[in-house]
Amino acid sequence: MALALSIVAFVISIGAIGYAFLLFTDIMQQPEGDENMQRIARHVQVGARAFLVTEYKVLAVFVVLVAFLLVFGDQRLTAVAFVCGAFFSAVAGYFGMHTATRAAVRTTERAKTGLGPALQIAFQSGMVMGLAVVGLGLAGVCIFYWAFDDPNMIFGYSFGASSIALFARVGGGIYTKAADVGADLVGKVEQGIPEDDPRNPATIADNVGDNVGDVAGMGADLFESYVGSIIATMVLGAYYISEAKLDPQEYAYMLVLPLILAGVGTAASMLGRRFVYTEDETKLGTALHKGLWVASAIFAVAAAGACALLPEEALIKAGQRAGFESGWSRWGVYGAILLGLALGVLIGLITEYFTTASQKPVREIARQSETGAATNLIQGLAIGMQSTWAPLILIALASFFSYKLAGIYGVSISAVGMLSTLGISLGVDAYGPVADNAGGIAEMTGQDPSVRQRTDALDAAGNTTAAIGKGFAIGSAALTALALFHAFILASKLDVADLSVASVETLAGLLIGGMLPFLFASLTMLAVGRAAHAMIEEVRRQFKEIPGIMEGTAEPDYGKCVAISTKGAIREMILPGLLAVASPVLVGYILGLPALGGMLAGATVTGVLMAIFMANAGGAWDNAKKYIEGGAHGGKGSEAHKAAVVGDTVGDPFKDTSGPSINILIKLMCVVSIIVAPMLIKAAS
Repeated sequence: MALALSIVAFVISIGAIGYAFLLFTDIMQQPEGDENMQRIARHVQVGARAFLVTEYKVLAVFVVLVAFLLVFGDQRLTAVAFVCGAFFSAVAGYFGMHTATRAAVRTTERAKTGLGPALQIAFQSGMVMGLAVVGLGLAGVCIFYWAFDDPNMIFGYSFGASSIALFARVGGGIYTKAADVGADLVGKVEQGIPEDDPRNPATIADNVGDNVGDVAGMGADLFESYVGSIIATMVLGAYYISEAKLDPQEYAYMLVLPLILAGVGTAASMLGRRFVYTEDETKLGTALHKGLWVASAIFAVAAAGACALLPEEALIKAGQRAGFESGWSRWGVYGAILLGLALGVLIGLITEYFTTASQKPVREIARQSETGAATNLIQGLAIGMQSTWAPLILIALASFFSYKLAGIYGVSISAVGMLSTLGISLGVDAYGPVADNAGGIAEMTGQDPSVRQRTDALDAAGNTTAAIGKGFAIGSAALTALALFHAFILASKLDVADLSVASVETLAGLLIGGMLPFLFASLTMLAVGRAAHAMIEEVRRQFKEIPGIMEGTAEPDYGKCVAISTKGAIREMILPGLLAVASPVLVGYILGLPALGGMLAGATVTGVLMAIFMANAGGAWDNAKKYIEGGAHGGKGSEAHKAAVVGDTVGDPFKDTSGPSINILIKLMCVVSIIVAPMLIKAAS
């Protein structure tokens, strides 16, 4: 039965890929607008493709090098899985970005006829990204489950996905924020021209950045979380079957349950898409969330049926071997799944409270902007720090009760539950950059104000969904990291006593791990600063040296700004990426496995805190600026607006580069540690 159900999951994954292609085909059949709109859209399309192709060429060298090292370390099958994980993640990211850059101009054209048609195009584009991620991710895990006898070897697939995710997030984040900072500081503040004004040389690079950072980058990030949570749960299921001395063939259902849940969630996501539609801009958020709620409800019912098939005897014996006197029950596992599902929703609501313009935190930042940039920054930093307490308590409670229900297997399966409807939740998130680009095209081509009004309504809802998406990604990373941490303990054959803080090795690792997210954030922030400096200088040069830009009689050199962002991002992403991969290896070989375990624990705690703080502070600064631009506190051009632009500029690398990248950092270090653990044991013997 387990094999048959895994085949069903695989068929659903192929169906998701096919459905994504059908949605893409439908988007491409929609009208693109006039020649001027198509010309601007081509600038963005060419720039985005050029960046990803350049980035993937660099990453191909990294993938080949790491694969060679894995083969040299006698992990040939892991090397194969690693290459496939990297390839599938890259394909999903490229397909999603390719679709988004073509959907934007069609969204602008559809906005001429109404809000509903524009929403449909933008959301379909987001669904292409979501379904490509879950389809390719689940298909790959199914293939390697059938191919490998040992589920631990599938971690190579997660390692490949993690590597692409980190570089895509860091590189895309540096690209988009270098362009955004240059466009805002020179265009808005110095020249006093609107956002997305065609006279701004950095505006095309800014629109390209939205796609490579918030579409391809976010897709790669959640691809990695998705496959990581599934694989970790499968490995833990195999471990408990072995510990309870059960027949692995007879009780293989514990291994394939995460595959089944992922398949069910993917099918639910495809059904939920049908419920996303509205013509009322005040109900955009409700329309987007309706599809997610429907998909979640379908999944919750179907998951109950999947858990009813769990072998009770296996759960009882596995739970008893794990130290639970009465063992576990199938409904305990189901409860853990629901906890994960609920955690994703709650973290989204908390993130929305701290980052939306309709709530007190953002409005207070806007009010503080009246007295200058300093008070804006102080308030934004405080709001970001304050926003960490509730998500961390929720993550702690969800982890605690999931463990009580079904041990570490319960914690891991709760992460699968949280990510089960990723097909539609990522679709809701990835629709935002498409709406943003659609507004940019409307502005740059001088469309009727009603078109910009509709795209702005879509963009405003997209800002909220993007902030919620980042919170969702961080929460899923926390649960996934906990599951991966326990998988590392199994792979390294460490005892819980080996990881006592009374141990000097563990304490040393704990301190190093706690420091790493801060160092990583520093490296990525400095990278944005350097790339942005070059962008600012170029934009200033063009305004000064190209006559007729401000009058609109000469076109800026958009390509030069795109090239600066591309070159800066590729160069600057290498050091942070190497830090993530090399740290576990160096700590493990120099200080030993207990120190490596301590490092993972320390990095997880400070990493989750830093990621939430930076993502929410950045989102709050961004929406405070937009709130003022809507007419509050003097509106555009006021002193409060100028202060808010400074806050938003600081918040840009917070929310789009450093913060989102940190959650990949902690997962990637866990996966690398799992893979090198056998080598470390062999070296120590």
